[in-house]
Amino acid sequence: MSPAPIIEFKDFTYTYRTQTGPTLRNISFSINRGEKVLIVGASGSGKSTIAKCINALIPSTFPGKIEGSLTVNGLNPAAEGIFNMSKQVGTVLQDTDGQFIGLTVAEDIAFALENDRIPQEEMRRKVMEAARTVSVEQLLSSVPGALSGGQKQRVSLAGILVDDVEIFLFDEPLANLDPAAGKRIIELIDRLNREQGKTIVIIEHRLEDVLYRHVDRIILVEKGEIAADMTAGRILCSGLLPQKGIREPLYVSALKYAGCKLRPEDGPEDIGTMNMAPYKDALQSWFQKTDLPPAKAEAPVALEVKGLCFRYDKNLPYAVEDVSFRIRKGEMVSIVGTNGAGKSTTASLISGFNRQDAGEIFLDGEEISSWSIKQRGEKIGFVLQNQNQMISRTIIRDEVALGLAVRKVPKDEIEERVTRVLKICGIYPYRNWPVSAVSFGQKKRVTIASILVMNPELLILDEPTAGQDWAHYTEIMEFLRKLNRDLGITILMITHDMHLMLEYTDRAIVISGGHVIADGKSSAILTDEKITEAASLKRTSLYDLAVKCGIGSPEQLTDRFINYERKMREEAGGKDTGGANG
Repeated sequence: MSPAPIIEFKDFTYTYRTQTGPTLRNISFSINRGEKVLIVGASGSGKSTIAKCINALIPSTFPGKIEGSLTVNGLNPAAEGIFNMSKQVGTVLQDTDGQFIGLTVAEDIAFALENDRIPQEEMRRKVMEAARTVSVEQLLSSVPGALSGGQKQRVSLAGILVDDVEIFLFDEPLANLDPAAGKRIIELIDRLNREQGKTIVIIEHRLEDVLYRHVDRIILVEKGEIAADMTAGRILCSGLLPQKGIREPLYVSALKYAGCKLRPEDGPEDIGTMNMAPYKDALQSWFQKTDLPPAKAEAPVALEVKGLCFRYDKNLPYAVEDVSFRIRKGEMVSIVGTNGAGKSTTASLISGFNRQDAGEIFLDGEEISSWSIKQRGEKIGFVLQNQNQMISRTIIRDEVALGLAVRKVPKDEIEERVTRVLKICGIYPYRNWPVSAVSFGQKKRVTIASILVMNPELLILDEPTAGQDWAHYTEIMEFLRKLNRDLGITILMITHDMHLMLEYTDRAIVISGGHVIADGKSSAILTDEKITEAASLKRTSLYDLAVKCGIGSPEQLTDRFINYERKMREEAGGKDTGGANG
């Protein structure tokens, strides 16, 4: 006898009040008590709408038309409302800052208990119990906003644990976390599932990172419909994921490039335990005949920092200490490391938002420490992770022209430069549109265009692809590569995305604890266990693939794989080739 489902959609259709057509179309699926299920799909596919139906945000906060039926632990969320469903479903949002209520971690965890008028002794016991479960018991007196991304996720989770809910719903829990913090969150989610029998629903773009621990099923959503509902092994073998715009794990893509036809019975969902015997020969053959990337000529130095030191308060330790590196003209370089390592601080010093306590910064050989932010802005562009924080004007053309207008550039020259940049960025047809009317990826292009119009020599981007699906990721990164290749703009990217680091930047600078601990080829760094562990990075799964298939140089396998993917992408004209997540 099969277990009764704890979540069940039957012929369910939902149309937002503000839209003419349905976002979810006649979907039917169920999740059994104690299962761990991953929901994937491109942006706009409807997966977040499914989550909002489960926790009653739909229709309580987002009204619309519901057809069909949904039951969650025997209840109808639409009838129960958000408060009643919060006793059944605990939700951890991508933006954890939006969930914090209390002034301290302890207060925040206790919020639901205070609402229920739980006696203080019992409340203290439950708060401590939840805090210990997620390992934040040492942070109870801390301010939630001052915590790292991973710590915030844990505090949000503790605030749900005190309510003893049956279902945990995670909306992109890895989007803002470094690889090591993401790994710890996936381990914690897995423990809740295994040890406490909680039902887990995860919505996430970073498929390989979620598969670090077992999931029972993967549900693939496309255009509001259920495109697939399979075990992880079956869906990885099916080829459906790249067809629907979802990044496969790197090792899966490499095996497919080698001509291997994967079988679910070999366990492709876990590189650690996967049976490689049927695939070794094919991979070794592919490795031998696949080219290494050509060596590049060394260009002049564009940016050099020497001995940078900075602290936000004289009573605090240095945020960055003795940081030194060089970026050459025309390079695309990643800065990587754990949350709070000093990556964004280093970028803020280069851009002039903060002034170093010691050290020097050279641009084209000229020391610029005395330059103002305005002077540096003529040569160095900084694109924030959240493009909405950069937009000041309603209309796209006005937004792109703003920097030139402030500098009192003649109108004819502004018109000429803005038109040229809008065409380069592929948004000229939208020049008279409101910024709010274009897509996420187009909005990112608007912010980049507003900086390109200043003719910068160096472009710094903070997490350019965070929280984006594969289609948006590819669109933005191929656009940046085109700027780098065609206009010769030097690009420096702060990122947690190991695939971005491998695929798009030949070189990476690794910062840990405010110090540069490595500076070299991306492939060498991500196949070095000591560096990845010290900097909370994630060793590429191509390393494990090389070891399991008897290939002596994981670094060379990685280089050949990346070169092969780049050639495929160029041949496809920059279109998605079903690449992978590092």
